[in-house]
Formats: sequence, C-alpha cells, structure tokens
Amino acid sequence: MQINQRQSANQKAFAIAAATAIVAALAVGACGGGDGADASAGSAPETIPQPSQAQLAAANLDKLPVAPESERVDITAPTFSNPTEITNPLFPISDLQSVIFSGKVEGKPFHTETTLLPETKMVEWSEGQWVETLVSQYMAYIDGRVEEVALDHYAQADDGSVWYLGEDVLDYSNTKGLIDGTAGTWLAGRDGPIEMIMPGDPQVGDVHRAENIPGIAFEEVTIKRINKTVDGPTGPVEGAMIARELHDDGTYSDKVFAPGYGEFFSGHGSEIEAMALAVPTDALSGPVPPELEALSTAANDLLDPALSGNWSSAAAAEKAAAGAWDRYQRGEVPPRLAAEMDRALKTLGAAIDAHDRDAAGTAAIDVAQSTLDLELRYRPQTEIDLARFELWARQILVDGAAGDMGGVNGDVATLDWVRDRFAHTVEPADMTRIDTHLEVLREAVVDVDRKAAVDEAPRLLKAIEAARQTT
Repeated sequence: MQINQRQSANQKAFAIAAATAIVAALAVGACGGGDGADASAGSAPETIPQPSQAQLAAANLDKLPVAPESERVDITAPTFSNPTEITNPLFPISDLQSVIFSGKVEGKPFHTETTLLPETKMVEWSEGQWVETLVSQYMAYIDGRVEEVALDHYAQADDGSVWYLGEDVLDYSNTKGLIDGTAGTWLAGRDGPIEMIMPGDPQVGDVHRAENIPGIAFEEVTIKRINKTVDGPTGPVEGAMIARELHDDGTYSDKVFAPGYGEFFSGHGSEIEAMALAVPTDALSGPVPPELEALSTAANDLLDPALSGNWSSAAAAEKAAAGAWDRYQRGEVPPRLAAEMDRALKTLGAAIDAHDRDAAGTAAIDVAQSTLDLELRYRPQTEIDLARFELWARQILVDGAAGDMGGVNGDVATLDWVRDRFAHTVEPADMTRIDTHLEVLREAVVDVDRKAAVDEAPRLLKAIEAARQTT
C-alpha cells in the first residue's frame, strides 16, 4: 500500500490507520491494567486451534515440508499467571532494555535497535482469554535510513515458554521516507492463533511456529542444537540454541538464540543480522572512559563545520575523533560496533577530503550515532535515546540543506518513534514543548514544505536541550 505525502503527516497515526485498512480494526488491546492473569469469561482452551489444510492451501503453504504435529511443542494452550515477567534465558525480554544488531541486507549496511517500551498491551488471544503483554519496539535501518518499524507483543507462560501475540509492522520507503505498507501486521485472536517464540525447555528436535498466520506471516522453527558456546559482543557465551527456520516461500534461515541476549544471529542467504550489543547484559559499571568521552566530544564538534563547509575545522575534528577512537579501541570493544565506527570514520574522512557538505554532514551524524552505541554500555538507555533523538533532529538540517525531502520525511518518522523510548522520563512541560515542535514537523511533511522543516529543527533542538537540563 503506497501512502502519498499528504497522507503521512503523523506517521504513527497513519500507521494504525493503514493497518486497519489492510487487516481489520484493532478491536482489542489497551495499555496497562490488570494483574496479567487470564480473564475467564469462558473456560480456557486445552489446545491451540491450528490453521486448516484449506487455509494453508489458500496461502500456497500446503506443499511446505512442515513438521508433523507430534514433533511440535506449541499445540498445548499456555497458562498465564505472571505474563509480563519474561525471564526465559533464551528470550529475556523483561531484562533487556536495548539491543543493537548489525549486518548487511541487499548489499547495504543494516542496523537495528530494539527497545523495551514502558507500556503493556492487553490481548484477547482466545475467546474470553485476555493476557497482558510487553511491547517491544523494533527499528531497522538500511544504509542509515529507516526501513521498518514493528511493535511486538510478548508474554511468558507459567512453564517458562514465551509467546508471540502479534506485531504492528510499518514498512518505509527508503527514498521517500514515507510508510510504504503494513504487510506482516497481525494480532493473536483476531487474525489467528497465539504463537510460541521460545519453548520453556528447548530440546533438540522440538518444533514450534514463531508465526502461524497463513497469508500474513509464517515461520516454523526446528531446534538443531542446544548448549553451544558462541562468540558474543564481549566474549564467549555458553548455552546457546541453534535452530533452522522455515519460511513461507520454502527458504530457510539459520538462527541462534543465546542466554542473556535472546535472538542472537540470523542468516538468510547472503543477508546477515548479528548481535552487536545488548544492555544490561553487556553493560559496564563506572563512568564513561575518558577516551570515549573525547570521541563523543569530537563527534559532536564535527557537525557544525561539516554542515557549514568549514573544511579546516572539520578536518581537525575528524582527526581528533580518529585519534580518540584509536585510543579507545585499544581496550575491549564489541567487534560489530567497532566495524560500524570504522566504516563511519572512513566515510567521513572521504567526504571531508572531497569537500562534500551533504555527505560530510550525514557521515558526521553517523559517527555520533556510533559513539552513542558504544556509550550505551555506560549510560542509561533513555539518556542515550534522547541523544539519538537530538541527532535525528540535526539530520533534518543536513537533508534539508541537500534538498532531500524524502530524507526529511524519514527523519521526522524516526523522531516520532524514538520519542516513545524516553518520553516517560522527561518532565511533562518539557515533553509538551518537544511534542509541539514535532507536530509542526509533521505538518511540514504533509505540506511537502522542506523550508518549514528546516526552520523548525533548531527550535526542536532548543527544546531538547532544555529537557536535558531538567531530566
């Protein structure tokens, strides 16, 4: 579904509207509330109804080499007493504040940020059976631009298994920065059955369907190995689970899940997504090291001269950043984050040498974002996300100066989503000011008014700085 520019003023509002038009109204679900236990309007089911053979055939899934039900561990209906305490070591959503993946998709750099949001959602997964779920925000970027956003809903059953109860998916055009469709959106009880994302006691040969909505989303997972040691962001990780995932097109992905991290690696053909960092699993105590503080200062000093074309100052700041990075990486640095920083600094140096303002501005922000990835080990997640928010506001200035309205659209959409990660920690008056400026930016997207967006970005930056002083 293509959303035109005038339709995408409030990206999140239209995301819900677009999903409604495609799959049906979001009739169930609300934030918070309840003790998390099933509400018994009727007797709890003993088994989970599965898609019929006719449904599989209608979705062209009837020829897939799926496992017999005798091998599946996701048929018996779960019981939920404390569903938002998700502590399964191979999918510990309750304990993970922020997770970063990196990799390569379509030959381009791929980066994701997954963040546990403060709200919960009630889902009626079977008639009369409601469960409170955690909400996890997933944001994927290809070549530095937002490509997909998903809100995933999870709950843990009494036997330790973790269940997937739906996702709201928004795909973005990488060039227009607007919502391009909502394919993959589903909700348990509305579109199909509740689905297991991780067994409570995984064993080799066990099979479960992580997605089981023919025509919308289908993934069947077979466990191949358990208790394997894998290389993690900061050293070996014991007790990992290796699985193979069958997709609706008949292809397979290799999957790894690791204690303290959850999903750890996914490989599908030439496309790879791998764990770069997770907090608090990889968090460190103590202050930010002085070498990393110097890198952060140099990264922020890059922004103005890169934008203004002050190449001598930009070159000096780039040299300072490269020096600080060289000193910091003499210690232990997560290798995938190191690779992203190396790439960002190399791109920045080339842009400065070429006196390319547009490329230098974006590369300077990329260096600053990569610095925040490293600082996530030392600083609170919400503090890091407020700083990310500020950088996306600065990206509007870069894209606006380049005449890139599609880039501005994507920047505003990204601001909208990142906002939800830290808003609950900001003073209400400060958050109101930030939201007021965000609304002006949304209107600029609606009006295809690049100048209005560029004019508003500095006002938003001032509101962010004011909020930082009182947070």
